[in-house]
Amino acid sequence: MLLHIPDVLTTEQVAGMRAAMVDADWTDGRQTVGPQGAKVKRNLQLPDASPLRRQLGEQVVAALTRHPLYHAAALPLRTISPRFNRYEGGGEYGFHIDGAVMSTGHGDEQVRSDISCTLFLAEPDEYDGGELIVSDTYGEHEVKLPAGHAIVYPSSSLHRVTPVTRGARIAAFFWVQSLVRDDGARRLLLELDTSIRELSAAGADQPAILRLTGVYHNLLRRWAET
Repeated sequence: MLLHIPDVLTTEQVAGMRAAMVDADWTDGRQTVGPQGAKVKRNLQLPDASPLRRQLGEQVVAALTRHPLYHAAALPLRTISPRFNRYEGGGEYGFHIDGAVMSTGHGDEQVRSDISCTLFLAEPDEYDGGELIVSDTYGEHEVKLPAGHAIVYPSSSLHRVTPVTRGARIAAFFWVQSLVRDDGARRLLLELDTSIRELSAAGADQPAILRLTGVYHNLLRRWAET
């Protein structure tokens, strides 16, 4: 499920993050991938041990926690602390698939990557190129969103970032282990949750809404992994 999550961060929050990054110590992004990824990755990242990365990551997670669409779509169980990258001067990331199991950075704790997320921190007109291309059975989808907006998609998807030829593309990115492993099941739950909310807002029959709500939770109970 490829889904646009609008307005995760306010304009003021984005500006605050960007200001904090002005004097940041960016490092080679290839340090955080394996040999295959290093062949096609050319960008900069905030170091994993950077206090700034941790501080900004906490802000991102807090904002996502408050966003109802993100929660309904991702059903997050565990989230890897967001990283931050910067593409400029022709920087790109060729086609790749994210690792299936990743370390959280806390001891031996591991997370299965069900969902990948990119949160854009630069406006589209600030840079040329830098589109996120996600490939699935329906073809290739090009994503370039306003600052403060996010895209979520299955971590099993083949994807890339096109070369940035002007300006700088700045973004946060991270992975989520969902309560519901299967992408198709998550999609059905999101559609059901959305329908329940819309029917409630339209003043639909309450007993019918209650029955649909019961169906939602019984499906979640059937599919959830903890």
